[in-house]
Amino acid sequence: MRLNLGCCDRHEVGFVNVDLYPPADLIHDLSTPWPWPDASVAEIRAYDCIEHLPDRIQTMNEAWRVLEPGGIFDIRVPDALGPGGMQDPTHVSFWTLNSFRYYLAGDPHRERFGKHYGIEARFKAIHIERRWWKPNDGWDDVPIIDAKLSAVK
Repeated sequence: MRLNLGCCDRHEVGFVNVDLYPPADLIHDLSTPWPWPDASVAEIRAYDCIEHLPDRIQTMNEAWRVLEPGGIFDIRVPDALGPGGMQDPTHVSFWTLNSFRYYLAGDPHRERFGKHYGIEARFKAIHIERRWWKPNDGWDDVPIIDAKLSAVK
């Protein structure tokens, strides 16, 4: 199974397209426990989605829980250090490049604080980068983070 979270009108062929509202294939509030069994998902795509979820730890723990070993979590999120992170009034969690360190297996931040923070998620970074997105509406460029993580189990 492959999931496209927060799909809005961007439906991906070969994915279960998930959002709060139609026309998603599955209507689900991702701020609640996710409806998929443990280790049942091969890939999760979350473009412009996780910044709308209030609990970063819950989001990363649920993604890790439902991913099969080696499953891919493909994320695109506005960088909180730029205008895109703060401009949308529905953004409720804010991400920087360093935010992902708390979910990477072996990273000192995760190993030192993870247990105390309730972090179960363990990922390997395949790719994490900050890049610039230029909207087509004439506004300034927006820094975003592209992260591709693999579930370590």
